[in-house]
Parts: sequence; structure tokens; C-alpha cells
Amino acid sequence: MSNSLIIALIFLAAGFTQGVSGFGSALVAMPFLLLVIDVKIAVPLCILNGLVIAFYLSVQLRRYVEWRKIWPLLIGCVPGIIAGVWFLKEADNDWIQVLLGAMIASYALYNLMLKPAPRIIKGGWAYVAGFLTGVIGSAFSAGGPPTIIYTTLTGWNKDDIKATLSSFFFVSGVFIAAAHVVTGLTTIVVLKYFGQSVLAVLTGVWAGSVCYDKIKQKTYMKIILNLLLAMGVMMIFRSW
Repeated sequence: MSNSLIIALIFLAAGFTQGVSGFGSALVAMPFLLLVIDVKIAVPLCILNGLVIAFYLSVQLRRYVEWRKIWPLLIGCVPGIIAGVWFLKEADNDWIQVLLGAMIASYALYNLMLKPAPRIIKGGWAYVAGFLTGVIGSAFSAGGPPTIIYTTLTGWNKDDIKATLSSFFFVSGVFIAAAHVVTGLTTIVVLKYFGQSVLAVLTGVWAGSVCYDKIKQKTYMKIILNLLLAMGVMMIFRSW
């Protein structure tokens, strides 16, 4: 089986995952991509396909998109990216990643096992979530969890959560993709694999969206928490 076909199948599964949950494509794609291509190709390729997924979902859920919910996340994200590059490059990234992974996994397990009563937080926390997303994303390329956790605590319905995540990840992804182009990470090889996998990722996200329409709010929240648990565990093991 050729690398191109393997990559297309990987992004088919990645697109399906994000089509159902609103996030998680990189969680599915990156471990398998690294088995067949170099990380310097895999990361910008994930970003480009992630942009396609986020754009598709943002358009599909456009009636639920409220920019007043998204702007605080974006405003917090920009200084977070700067702080992450400036501060965390000198830190022991492995231990920080273990700590973050443990915190994310613990949050997910706490909610899955104990099922605590819902707590609604104020909108000001969006700036904090955006900032942490920028910091963690610039250091580990895994900045989604703070924003995802924030949306699970807002009391929004599943359409509002998915629309907010998709629109936020699309806009922030544009900045990251632009940085990859400027720094030369987006090469001809990356663009070739992107052209060969974009149809698969669109098929996956479409199929995931069809399934999403049949999922109840309670089930949707369980899916989010289980994906967060997987992300936390992956961060721990990746640091080792």
C-alpha cells in the first residue's frame, strides 16, 4: 500500500472524528502519520487538512456561530502564542507536557466517573482559555484542550460548542498555516500529500457530521470527555 493511500485513509478517519466531535483530527492523524512520514511533513499537513475540516464545519454550523463567543478566545490566544514561544522554549518541555497531560486526563476522568453537577462559568474565562491554548499550542502543537474544557463548562448546547470550536480552530489555524508558509515548512511534498488526501478528509468530515446529527447532548459530552482523556494520555506518553 502506497504512502499516499495510507495518508488518505488516515485523514478519512481523522475527518470523521472531528465531524462527530468538532475537534480531534490531529489526535487521530498524528500518531499514524509519523509511522509513514517525517514530523516536519506531518505537522503542516495536519494543519492544512485541519483547516479544511474546520472551514467545512464552520460553514455547516454558521447559523450557530456567535463571534461574541469566539473573539475573547482569539484575543487571549495571540499573546498566549507569543508567551509560549518566549517562555516555554527554555523550560523542561517534557515535564510540562506530562503535567498538562495529567491535568487534562484527570479532568476528563473526574467528569466521566463522578458525574459532578454542572458548573456554569463566566465569559471572562474565555480569555484565559484562549491564552492557555496559545501557550500550549506554540509549545506542543496540542493547544485545543483549554478551549474544549472551557466550552464544556459554559452550559451551551452541542451545536453552540461545535460551532465555536470549529470557527476558533479555523481562524487560529490560518495564523499557524501562514507561519508554516513563511518559515518554509509547507513544502511541495506537503502540498502534494495535501492534494492527495483532501477528498478523503472531506468525505470523513461529511460522514462524521451525519452521525453527529443523530447524537444526543449527553452522548456528545461523553465523546468530548473521552477524547480529552485520550489527548491527555497521549501528551504523557509522547513526552516519554
